[in-house]
Amino acid sequence: MRTNDIKQGMRVYLNSGWEGTMQDNRKGNTRMVEVEGIYTEIGSVYAHDIVGVLDVANAEWVKVEH
Repeated sequence: MRTNDIKQGMRVYLNSGWEGTMQDNRKGNTRMVEVEGIYTEIGSVYAHDIVGVLDVANAEWVKVEH
């Protein structure tokens, strides 16, 4: 999966080890994500920091291509 194919509401796994929920349908270098880290907050994340997307049908993480 490519970063531009990630849609709003999809679960993402970040390079920092934290998970989040995609909050926009935009394409480009920065995306809006609700990150569940030490605190839960919404903010911009660089697309290259997104390393995985949860495939709900198979319940497994799919690697993201940049």
